[in-house]
Amino acid sequence: MSDNIHPEYERQVSPEAKQELLGQRGAVLWLYGLSGSGKSTIANALEHKLHAEGRYVVMLDGDNLRSGINAGLGFTDEDRNENIRRAAELAKLLSRNGAIVILSLITPQEKFRAQVRSIIPQDIYSEVYVKASFDACKQRDVKGLYAKQAAGEIKHFSGAQSTFEEPQNADLIIDTVALTEAESLDAIYTHYKFLTK
Repeated sequence: MSDNIHPEYERQVSPEAKQELLGQRGAVLWLYGLSGSGKSTIANALEHKLHAEGRYVVMLDGDNLRSGINAGLGFTDEDRNENIRRAAELAKLLSRNGAIVILSLITPQEKFRAQVRSIIPQDIYSEVYVKASFDACKQRDVKGLYAKQAAGEIKHFSGAQSTFEEPQNADLIIDTVALTEAESLDAIYTHYKFLTK
């Protein structure tokens, strides 16, 4: 099958030309952490801030992806791997076309993160661990998922039946138990500016 696929980039408008048109450099910021850690809150805040500065930003949220392009995938390790692989390939494609891509996915195990790092070019990629303990997230329970997990209604829940591994290679750690939402936004915005300078 792979012998019949011939990716073609040479005749397309170059990534450099697209980035010049947009006045920005493509980048990928991958936020991960437990459900309820604050990933989406920080990602959305950063998207709004960059948009207000005139930047072209694409937000890829795990729940949104699972309701569309990744519909039909479950939460076994195999399905999580495919969910993350597709998200990484999409982020790579968008960033190649000059977009600043912000992703918010649990990405619970190091093997998944390693796969992302193997797909997205490292000079435009940043891994951001949004840190909060299982107990802190359980107390927040913004989506009611921890209550459902405790009642046995959810299988393969990250941090409970499914492993969540502390990161080995995070470029930035944002501890949302210690930091306010505004402080968390300042941290990731400063990090973004450093990544794209």
